[in-house]
Amino acid sequence: ANLSNANLSEANLYNANLTNVDLTNANLSNVDLVGAGLTNANLSNVDLRNADLSYANLTKANLYNVDLRGVDLTGANLSNADLSKANLSNADLADADLTETDLTYANLYGANLSYANLTDADLVGADLTYADLTYACLHNACLYKADLTNANLYNANLSKANLYKAKNLTDAKNLKDA
Repeated sequence: ANLSNANLSEANLYNANLTNVDLTNANLSNVDLVGAGLTNANLSNVDLRNADLSYANLTKANLYNVDLRGVDLTGANLSNADLSKANLSNADLADADLTETDLTYANLYGANLSYANLTDADLVGADLTYADLTYACLHNACLYKADLTNANLYNANLSKANLYKAKNLTDAKNLKDA
């Protein structure tokens, strides 16, 4: 289905099946997408500010340059999704699956990534300033040139992670406990 440029602001799409739907440039701010199926959906350039995407399935979804400020993505499946250049500042990604997700140059300022699975994720140039990565799994993740200023890495799994040229790694909190 093609829903590009649609204004679905404040819609109730709880558990909706939007697999393979084209939502390019749509307005989905304040939308309830709890448990929604968005596998392979095209959400590039979509406004999702303050939407609830908790437990949604966004596997292989295109979320390039998407506005996800303050969005609830608790327990969401974002594996293999494209979140490059997305704005996820202050988003809640606790317990989310971000395995092999493209987060290059994403804004994750103040994001909650506690218990998130970021195995093999690409975080090149990502802004993780003040992000909470408590108990997050960053096994084999690429954090090349990522900004970790004041990021909380308490008990984070950084095994085989690429931290080459990561910015302000020494300013990260609880690095010794990672």
